[in-house]
Amino acid sequence: MATSQKLQEDFLTCTICTEIFDNPCTLVCYHTFCRKCVVSYTKTKPEAINAKSLLCPFCSKMTKVTSPERPLDEWADDVKPSFVIQGLLDSFGTGCKDTKNCTCCHREGETTPATVWCSVCEDALCDVCARVHSRISSSRHHDTTALTSEAIIPRKRNIKCKEHKDENIKFLCKDCKKVTCHTCCVIYHRKCESVVTLESELPALKSQLLNKKETISKKQIQMEAKVDAVKVNVVSEKARYARMEHDIKSFGNNAREKITLMENKLLDELKEVSEKHIEQLTADLKSGEMSVPMYRQQTELIDQILQSKCDMDVYEMYQGCESGDVDAVGDVDLKKVERIVKITLRQNGEMLRRALDDLQLGEIDVQYDGMVNLEATPVSQDTSNVVDLKAAPVLQDTINVKVPGGENNVCPADLTVLPVNGTDTVVVTDYKKNTVKSFYTRNKQRRHSKLSLGVIIASVNIPINYIYNDLLTAD
Repeated sequence: MATSQKLQEDFLTCTICTEIFDNPCTLVCYHTFCRKCVVSYTKTKPEAINAKSLLCPFCSKMTKVTSPERPLDEWADDVKPSFVIQGLLDSFGTGCKDTKNCTCCHREGETTPATVWCSVCEDALCDVCARVHSRISSSRHHDTTALTSEAIIPRKRNIKCKEHKDENIKFLCKDCKKVTCHTCCVIYHRKCESVVTLESELPALKSQLLNKKETISKKQIQMEAKVDAVKVNVVSEKARYARMEHDIKSFGNNAREKITLMENKLLDELKEVSEKHIEQLTADLKSGEMSVPMYRQQTELIDQILQSKCDMDVYEMYQGCESGDVDAVGDVDLKKVERIVKITLRQNGEMLRRALDDLQLGEIDVQYDGMVNLEATPVSQDTSNVVDLKAAPVLQDTINVKVPGGENNVCPADLTVLPVNGTDTVVVTDYKKNTVKSFYTRNKQRRHSKLSLGVIIASVNIPINYIYNDLLTAD
């Protein structure tokens, strides 16, 4: 009983009227309300009426009405409750009520413990009412069940006809595939050949449902197996992607290590030659500083000799200058040492840029369902109609030799393919325009270069390989 009460409070209570669902309906947003409650709420919202829709009080989503021409009070009649809600109502709802008191006595305002349940009348009866019930000719043959204090009797739902509100739906028209009441059969299905009672068709319907249940059960088992396989696949794929991520990082680290090694090597070489050059310049500085006083002394000595009264002193000084003994005092023999004149850094920016552009750590290759993997797909034994891709030439791509620049008529010739810094480059000559053009792909983008040769090509046939170095310089 506690479970029933908990289910009623949490799942079977309408949030509008706060009562157990009475003729519930489930909207497109999967919120369930009493039909009369959701219709009453919709009446207060003109925008919902104009949209011919039922408005959900909980999330404000609208449910389109199938027959908007009908009165507003009937808009919710075609909206069915969900299977879950209907199942809970059948098992724990008000139709499955706690039969403690006699239904007949309750109508008279009395409270009498019930002892019997009539499944036809759907009434709980006390001993007195049960005796009266068994004496009435119309109810004396009804099936009754003795009740205990905790007995819960499931309700047999009687669905009323939408057009004839007082009649239960008891017939099935197989021709129209519709369930109807007795009056509908008389009015609308008189010409139909196969109209039977719904009760007579229940065994066949239940048999079909059992077959459907078996089919669904098999699908459930298959889906469970597939789910288990997918779970295993998820684990393996995560591990594989982790390894791929590690490989990508490893490739990147190796590339960075090589760049760092080249950088350190260049810095060490620069340090060695720069220290040697600075050492030579420092030695020159010291030698020059020592030579300056010597030269000063020689000039002073010459001044003294020029002022001397002795002709012989002047002559001897002259002979010393002519022989080179005087001005060679401060000279240093530097020919024995290989001297550094200048150190410069020659950067090949274009080569470095191309190397970085062409640096490929790898490619992510994604294969989708339906794609044929020629490496993994087994080849059929009957190969009479199979094309051998290795033997038959296949057109992979085309190149438009017209490059921007107002060219209309081109005359391409002497096509060749040259590897340039690891990139296959297509080179063609255009005799009419006297140009050489190159076409290549870098960073998944097509590029081209053009070198004008004046009248060279027009006058002399020069091989492309000979002049392509100039084209690379112009690129």
